[in-house]
Amino acid sequence: MNPPKTYVIAEMASSHDGSLDKARAIIDGAGNAGADAIQFQIWQHAEVVVPQHADYPVMKRIQLSQNDWTVLRDHVRQFFPHMQIIACIYEPESMRLADEIGCDAFKIHSAELSTPTLLKAVARTGKRIDLSVGGSTLAEIEAAVYTIGACSKSAIWLMYGLQLFPTDPTAIHLRYAKTLGDLFGLPVGYQDHSEPTSGASLHLSATAIGMGIPVLEKHITHDRSLKGVDHQAALNPDEFATFINMVREIDQAIGDSSPRPLSDAELRYRQYSKKSIVTVRELAPGDTLCADDLRFMRAPETGLSPDRLDGILGRPTRVAIPAFGILSEESVQ
Repeated sequence: MNPPKTYVIAEMASSHDGSLDKARAIIDGAGNAGADAIQFQIWQHAEVVVPQHADYPVMKRIQLSQNDWTVLRDHVRQFFPHMQIIACIYEPESMRLADEIGCDAFKIHSAELSTPTLLKAVARTGKRIDLSVGGSTLAEIEAAVYTIGACSKSAIWLMYGLQLFPTDPTAIHLRYAKTLGDLFGLPVGYQDHSEPTSGASLHLSATAIGMGIPVLEKHITHDRSLKGVDHQAALNPDEFATFINMVREIDQAIGDSSPRPLSDAELRYRQYSKKSIVTVRELAPGDTLCADDLRFMRAPETGLSPDRLDGILGRPTRVAIPAFGILSEESVQ
């Protein structure tokens, strides 16, 4: 089932740079903006990259402990209870840690779609799984969805995006993302990694909403100017608030497809724009209404609508009507 409104995930990734204070600032920015979820990226460096990998020293330096994640969990629950916690995990130990702190859902990186042991372990928790599919083949996606479904009834959201920092808009194919949702009968989300000061940072997400994609994932950091880890596609807190406001305005504008009574705004617009039948000359009581005396015009008040013309032609007036007077039922015999 799709979320009732666009569900916005604030992706913290590793923008905390290993600092609890920075992580709290990022959580505050997401929560105050009104994000639906904050996404923690939990990993054990020794289990993810080999020691000779270029990222090994950085990952070792910024890795947060289980106690750190517990502190951050408590911060979310205390100050932003409306926000879910999603844990992006890469190996079993991180999955265990995330489950112990009580995450609400898991994100599986596209790199792990072909790791069935991890998929099965996450599925057995019964929690929702946000399955990243960027750069994955249909066969890989199908196999991952099957693996999860074979051992669990966990809800699955397919998350489409290319984690290039930043991602060139021409590399994005939102129609394909929508197609994936239709093919698998699952909600699909768009993970945006656009250059944060570009127009694409807003309009690609706006386009996704307009196409019926109900989930957005957007990176957030505490201060992009510091150029810390994962800053390249991340919004500052004030920019993230602007992003959320845009999303909610679009949600309101899209509305729903059910017939409904006219709103107050529509009634005001109707009174302003709809035309009424008016006279083009002064008429005395008893004058016969003819087409040459009448026009369809906007007026300060609403009178008989133009589709009533045939019903009043040839009828006498009941009262005197000034030039450009508005015809009503009471003014015609």
